[in-house]
Amino acid sequence: MAPNRTALARLLGGLLALFLPLTGLPHEDHAMQAHPPVPGDPHAAHRQMLSEADSLPYLRSENRYATPAVTLTDSRGAPVPLAQLLDADEPVILSFIYTSCTTICPVLTATLSQAQDRLAKAPRKPRLVSISIDPDFDTPARLQAYAATHHAHADWHFLTGDAAAVSATQRAFDVYRGRKSNHIPVTLLRASAHSSWVRLEGFTSAVDLVREYERLLAN
Repeated sequence: MAPNRTALARLLGGLLALFLPLTGLPHEDHAMQAHPPVPGDPHAAHRQMLSEADSLPYLRSENRYATPAVTLTDSRGAPVPLAQLLDADEPVILSFIYTSCTTICPVLTATLSQAQDRLAKAPRKPRLVSISIDPDFDTPARLQAYAATHHAHADWHFLTGDAAAVSATQRAFDVYRGRKSNHIPVTLLRASAHSSWVRLEGFTSAVDLVREYERLLAN
């Protein structure tokens, strides 16, 4: 029988909450401690996570996050109040990426690209949002090129911004891990502004993501 992923996520979270204070490790670094970096290869931990993706299930949990009152910039250079984009009364799928990433981000973005095609004719199509965690490098032009590479539809929003706004956004959704090379694979889904966010931590397939989305709307 397949494990209950929500229960598993809660159990692991509880164990980490008990264990980390004893070790002195900060909560935000626990994922990287499981896969410590190799000198000379800042993405070694990510490569290890990718190699284990087929054997480790993603963790599913439900959380309440308050969208910060920040304004980001989209791939056309237009200002976007984040709350206006995320807190609308429609489904949203949210990810955090950066365009020069060669490990986690291409996998997450390819999965979203495949999922958008599968959901193109859904009765309630989701709004896709990808926020760069590397605002110094990821200009609107770079995001536009990245979106084109991944065949993003017009309703998939790629955002960047100043460092303070991007950091505040990461912290608000509990994805801030210090350096960009420490980031973890997380996809967030919500049915409407009045719903909890479903957090999928780990690597999902497009089939998994579509199934989670359909489950979200059915509840």
